[in-house]
Amino acid sequence: MAKPSSQFSTRLRALIGQIYPEQNSKRLAEEIVSAFWPEGTQPRTRARTPGNSLWNETDTLVITYGNSLIDGQHKPLDLLYDFLNRYLKGTVHGVHILPFFPFTSDDGFAVTDYRQVNSQLGDWADIQRIGSEFRLMSDLVLNHVSSMSTWFTEYRQGHEPYDKFFVEASPEDDLSMVTRPRTSPLLREVSTVNGPKHVWCTFSHDQIDVDFKNPEVLLEFLRIMRLHVDNGVRIVRLDAVAFIWKELGTTCIHLPQTHAIVRLMRLLCDYAEERVVLLTETNVPNAENLSYFGNRNEAHMIYNFSLPPLLLHALLSGSSLYLNQWLMRMPPAQLGCAYLNFSASHDGIGVRGAEGLLAPEELGQVIQRVRDSGGLVSMRSLPDGSEKPYELNITYFDALKGTIEKGEDGKQVERFLCSQTIVMALEGVPAFYIHSLIATHNDHAGVEKTGVKRAINRHRWNYPELRALLDDPQSQNAQVLAEMKRRIGIRIAQKAFHPNATQFTMHLGEDLFGIWRQSPARDQSIFALHNVTDRMVEVPQISINLIDGEAWYDLLTGEKIDLSKPNITFAPYQCRWISNRL
Repeated sequence: MAKPSSQFSTRLRALIGQIYPEQNSKRLAEEIVSAFWPEGTQPRTRARTPGNSLWNETDTLVITYGNSLIDGQHKPLDLLYDFLNRYLKGTVHGVHILPFFPFTSDDGFAVTDYRQVNSQLGDWADIQRIGSEFRLMSDLVLNHVSSMSTWFTEYRQGHEPYDKFFVEASPEDDLSMVTRPRTSPLLREVSTVNGPKHVWCTFSHDQIDVDFKNPEVLLEFLRIMRLHVDNGVRIVRLDAVAFIWKELGTTCIHLPQTHAIVRLMRLLCDYAEERVVLLTETNVPNAENLSYFGNRNEAHMIYNFSLPPLLLHALLSGSSLYLNQWLMRMPPAQLGCAYLNFSASHDGIGVRGAEGLLAPEELGQVIQRVRDSGGLVSMRSLPDGSEKPYELNITYFDALKGTIEKGEDGKQVERFLCSQTIVMALEGVPAFYIHSLIATHNDHAGVEKTGVKRAINRHRWNYPELRALLDDPQSQNAQVLAEMKRRIGIRIAQKAFHPNATQFTMHLGEDLFGIWRQSPARDQSIFALHNVTDRMVEVPQISINLIDGEAWYDLLTGEKIDLSKPNITFAPYQCRWISNRL
């Protein structure tokens, strides 16, 4: 293997000094290089320069489990491959396959073996085949492993190196400051050959937190990360990364060592021959979430976690006030960085991203409307022992059944399509949960069967039944998918929707949510305007500032805007993308 450049080595050793000040930085740097670039591979001689070339306006993602589609005969990954090619090819260019490894709970996020594909889904060849045709995202579940994993079994037996792989604490320790995303007890007592131990469990007692204070843990995850890349993964999602470093007497979230580990991984990606994008998953308040961009040296992408709850509020209340206020304060992504915009994922609709942005009484109204639409609410524990809503468990489609004021009103599809069109228009890369694309309803049977609230949004479709619905143009599922594909298809053809194209928030009142986008070459402008109400709305043309001497078109309808008319009319939940280029 070629010797790494002196600049790379200097930066790597500096990061090691921040994370592991007591370790021999030279030796550990060599081990890190060997872990990420095993025999036969080598780093680039120069780092990839930060820029906006890692993505463009054609980048879109679908989020799905490996077994969201089943038929009892074929491998689920085969069915997923068929679905992607049959229904999304040419429109959606990337796919996030949620954890596809053997697991014991949390639908894949309690991994037992990081090096094998779950045999009930398929094998590495199936992953590689999808990755050869779609930009592939995978999860690096690096905060915890399954209590039934080989790692934890070896820990309990006292075998090296796993005997030092897990975070231990005492019930006598002051853990009152620890940030909790769940209500379960933080510590779990387990028997080991060395007597009873209390291990740290941020999320559940089947998910045991690993100890990154041991550099061997970092090295092992870098080897796993390389395995993902070698099998075609090009976006690595760092699951629950905010929690990976623990220090007693602190909140144990967003600690400096955590950020330094993300910077170290970014450094490796910048020197990788493969164009690997790091995405951090940090479901936390907005300012904390933004910190994972670092100074263009941490995540390439971060989730826009404030978007789902604020977008939901806007459409349920018929007011864009809070959505507008948030977006006006959002900084553009730095050079070489981008937002990942989404409304729904495999988890619930997180409400932590709305903290400090949405008034408590407004959130309370949203929660009640979600419950009225068949949804559930998951809680988290606070230091004083009280509980607070953490996420809303409901499909995004059903969350928009009705409004706060009127309840169900027959405008569910229009309201839902408006929500997704806003996701498409914002600065960043849009991602769509599979159940949003195909208008899946709440899975109450799944909740009853598993006892897990999140199952409401994790329906397993019988693929032949789904195909019959999608091939029937009269079905709601087919109509939503067709219109979603039509709008995405228009979106990916516009330079002004490049993930880093200029964006300004427009002031059009609470009835409309509007943004102005301009292409990097400044030759295309799009006024993306969205009626978030259930009534007809008119907006004066003068407030949009359409430039005289140019023809303006609504990209979504194809109609030419009549500049002689004083107002532009919007039907309930209608969206218009008004552009100077058709």
